[in-house]
Amino acid sequence: MEKVIVIVGPTAVGKTALGVQLAQLFNGEVISGDSMQVYCGLDIGTAKVTDAEKGDVPHHLIDVRDVDEPYTASDFQQMGRAKINEITAREHIPIVVGGTGLYIESLLYNMSHGEADPDPDFRTEMEALAEKESRQFVWEKLEAIDPEAADNIHPNNLVRTVRALEVHHVTGQKFSDYKKQQNERQPLYDTFIIGLNTDRELLYNRINQRVDLMMADGLIDEARWLDCAVSRDAQSIRGIGYKELFTYFDGEIELQEATSDIKQASRHYAKRQLTWFRNKTAVDLWVNLVEYPEELEQVKQAVRTFLKG
Repeated sequence: MEKVIVIVGPTAVGKTALGVQLAQLFNGEVISGDSMQVYCGLDIGTAKVTDAEKGDVPHHLIDVRDVDEPYTASDFQQMGRAKINEITAREHIPIVVGGTGLYIESLLYNMSHGEADPDPDFRTEMEALAEKESRQFVWEKLEAIDPEAADNIHPNNLVRTVRALEVHHVTGQKFSDYKKQQNERQPLYDTFIIGLNTDRELLYNRINQRVDLMMADGLIDEARWLDCAVSRDAQSIRGIGYKELFTYFDGEIELQEATSDIKQASRHYAKRQLTWFRNKTAVDLWVNLVEYPEELEQVKQAVRTFLKG
C-alpha cells in the first residue's frame, strides 16, 4: 500500500502551513482536499495557497476547473488517486491537505461517495415542505421508501431525515443500504492522518480576522467578478464568502451585515468540519499548533516513525 499523509481540521488552524512544512521535510507533494480551491479565479475567498506560501513544494488539484464547471467528490476521487499514483511513482510522499471531509473520505476508502453528493436545491425543497406541513410529514416520506432508515431517525430530526431522502433522491439507493456500504469501507492506502484544532473561542476569532483580511484583500471585487462570470445556480457560487455578498450586491442588506454573515457561515462550517473529522475520520494524531507550536516536533517525529514503519 502506498503511504499517504493526510492533514485535516477546520478552517483557519494552519493546515496549509503544516502541509508545506512536512512536504519540505519529507520530500512530499501536496494534494489539495478543498472543494472550492479547484476553481480558477477564486483565490481570496477560498484562502488559496499563494506562490510565496508554497515555497518549492508542488501543489495539486488547485485551479483545475473553470468557475462555470461542476466538480464533485467523484471527480476529486478520480483525480486525487491519479495524483497519489504519480507522486508515489516519483518516490515522493503524497500529502493530502484539506477540510472537505467527504472529499477526503472518498479518496482514502474503497467506496463511491461521489454518487451521494449533496443536492442543495432538494434540501431546500424538503425544508420548505417541513415548514409548510410538518417534520413528521417529511419523515413519513422517508418511512415510505426506506423503513429501516426511518426506524433509526427520530421524526423531529429534520437534518438526518432530509439527508436520508437526499441520498435516495441523488442515487436511487436506500440510505440504509448506503450506510451499510460506509460501514464496510476498506482503506486503499497506508495513511497517517493528522488533525489540527484549537480552542473554539480562539478559532472563531481567527476566522473573524481571516474574513476581515479577505475583505481588505479584495474579496468584494472577486465576488463581483464571479457574479458576472456565471449564473447564480452554478456550483462555484455556493462557496462561503461569495453567496453572502450577492445579497449585498442586490441591495437587500448592507456590507457590514454581509460581512457578519460570512463570518457566521464560516464559524458554522468550522463546527461542521470538526464534527465530521471527529466522528468519521480515523485521525491518528490531534495537535493544537495555534496555541502550542512546539507540538510540531511531535508531529514530525510521528511522521518519521510512520514513514519508517
